[in-house]
Amino acid sequence: MTKQDPTMPDDDALSAFITSSPTPPKLREIAKAFGIPPQQRSELRARLHRLATDNTAVPVNEASKSPAISLLQVISIDHYGYAQARLADRDEQESPVVTILPSTKPGKAVRRGDRVLARLRASLDELNCEAELIRILPKGQSHTFGQAVNISKTKKPRWVLVPAEKGGKKDVPIRNKLNLTFSEDDLLEVELVKENGYQLVAHPLRNLGSINSTHAFTALAIAEFDLRHVFTEEMEDAAAAASLPELGKREDLRAIPLVTIDGEDAKDFDDAVFAEPAPENCWRIIVAIADVSTYVQSGDILDNEARQRGNSVYLPGTVVPMLPEALSNGLCSLRPHEDRACLAVEMIIDSGGKKQSHKFFQALIRSSARLTYTLVQQVIEGSLDEADCKVTPGTLHHLIGAFHTLHKSRNRRGTLNLNLSEARIQFDETDQPVSVIEHHQEEAHQLIEEFMIAANICAAETLEQAGETCVYRIHDQPDPEKIVSLHELTDALSLPFAKGQVMTPHKFNELLMKVKDTDSETAVNEAVLRCQSRAVYSPDNIGHYGLGLTRYAHFTSPIRRYADLLVHRGLIKIMTDKKGSRSSASSEKLNEICAAISQTEQTAAKAERRTTARLAAQILSQKAITEFEVIITGLMKSGLFVKLDDGASEGFVPRRTLPDDFYEIVAGGMMLLGRHHGWLFRLGDKLLCRLENIAPVSGDISLSWISGGLQQTETERSLQEKPNRRYKGRHKSARGRRR
Repeated sequence: MTKQDPTMPDDDALSAFITSSPTPPKLREIAKAFGIPPQQRSELRARLHRLATDNTAVPVNEASKSPAISLLQVISIDHYGYAQARLADRDEQESPVVTILPSTKPGKAVRRGDRVLARLRASLDELNCEAELIRILPKGQSHTFGQAVNISKTKKPRWVLVPAEKGGKKDVPIRNKLNLTFSEDDLLEVELVKENGYQLVAHPLRNLGSINSTHAFTALAIAEFDLRHVFTEEMEDAAAAASLPELGKREDLRAIPLVTIDGEDAKDFDDAVFAEPAPENCWRIIVAIADVSTYVQSGDILDNEARQRGNSVYLPGTVVPMLPEALSNGLCSLRPHEDRACLAVEMIIDSGGKKQSHKFFQALIRSSARLTYTLVQQVIEGSLDEADCKVTPGTLHHLIGAFHTLHKSRNRRGTLNLNLSEARIQFDETDQPVSVIEHHQEEAHQLIEEFMIAANICAAETLEQAGETCVYRIHDQPDPEKIVSLHELTDALSLPFAKGQVMTPHKFNELLMKVKDTDSETAVNEAVLRCQSRAVYSPDNIGHYGLGLTRYAHFTSPIRRYADLLVHRGLIKIMTDKKGSRSSASSEKLNEICAAISQTEQTAAKAERRTTARLAAQILSQKAITEFEVIITGLMKSGLFVKLDDGASEGFVPRRTLPDDFYEIVAGGMMLLGRHHGWLFRLGDKLLCRLENIAPVSGDISLSWISGGLQQTETERSLQEKPNRRYKGRHKSARGRRR
């Protein structure tokens, strides 16, 4: 029997898709639905021919006469975070409701309106019919968002929709059949349909408000990504009814000068830290985390909502919290000079940064100060004295000393040290976006990161040693095929990078140090980033490659991450369960939760990136600048992705604006080479470009080439004669690979 290609769907899935389609789908429609690349379409054609000639039937669930593999339409997300769906080929009244279980494989989160292929677990006649997700099918052109624009030069309006989808989509005529009220520049939710069998038109469904209003793009992101952003009155009442527990058996840490260190605009302070010298040249470190599990009990209304949200979503200028504000910004926020319930870990580390011991306990604390990264960085650099920070003498100096000791351990084990930055939007007093800046991590950020990593390691170790289930934060090893592409780039840049070796983070770091502060730094950092897997949550531990750890769990942010709340409950169970009984949660259930919260995390990251891109484009559209120096951050045959000279805004330079040549992707997808005239564009190259068009609603910034790049001689071009056919030309942002 011939082994099936892993990228090809099985016969059952193909048959289910074909029979559930309202009209016979074409080959390219089937290929698009299953993500089958062009080079495999001949194989797909042969498979379809065999299915047709064999008259292969879709397997049927005899009890319900429904296909075991069915095409479902997601109609809602229930209170527990599970997708509710109906058979796509039946009316809503005729089809029973099917609960779609989250896939255990990382991927895109299921959202309302999605079409999915799923395998039914039982008869549709059963009260609780469940289905296992196989694949989320592309939405196509049925549902989207955009900006209403009147293009008429007469008194009679002629409306078109400027799509909010990134990628330079064409404007679509608006047909207002529902007589929805909207004005120029309003953001609309629309259904796209074909008129007269061929012309695509937009039918407005909902008005989200003017693009010029405050937080317009926040509202767009919430609607576009179907983010849960409203708490019911019952949820708000439950949060407001919570009260601070008495000291009881908790340890009293209120006399210890713990401090919080966060950004200037932070409102939820979920961690406080303390350090002091200990005997035998050691450090005593305390990390205290808001004890959210005291207020949010497993299975209650707040827990169900938090599990469904998975995490808080941090959009520029605002946050969509996982918990109601009475908890997230109130009782669970470690505000200065107020008593707060915490779950704390005390660690003893030696002079080499190695942990000697640790213990967890519930406590009451009273934060002695609310500090910012900016202020702590000034103390680290010596431009500000600790005495000016209104803290107990020695507080910051001890934290800094313990941090430097922990950092020794980090360097020794070898963690991946990418030099990455992120774009941040700056707002004025009226909450209007005014600038976009490039943010780099400084030592003050690293200080808190090292303390949190140390606490997270302790949490994973404690749960594992006690035999309690643990939600691990795992990060798999790099994709070997992408390592090959990295080698092609380093060969092209004449960088020594031995082949065939085991790729440890230390080896990557050696390469990154070789290109630090050179013209190749951006290209190599991007290439190393693209080699990395995505970090996800799982009850099965494979370690964390990027941090060089064998076990790791998120413990330090239960206000904003559901995974951390689960870890807190496991730790408290160990501390309070004298009979030794362990978690009753099934492995299957925990797998489903981990898959779901990994997906909501990816959705949140994408919503943040899209909103930042839109605001950056809006800010740029208000400036009278027409020419920019840019740096190439990604490329494909159709053009170049670039970062503008503000260090944060991103744009695209279409190939048609580049010097005339026949371009091909070379060097593992990191260079664009002109075969006829020798033009060469590489990641990290600087160009001078002219601004051509800005579409804030989509975040698209289109530029044209003026100068920059290289023009090689014929001899030099002969060295680039092996284009990498594996590269698919997709540009991936540095974000989304979150630890």
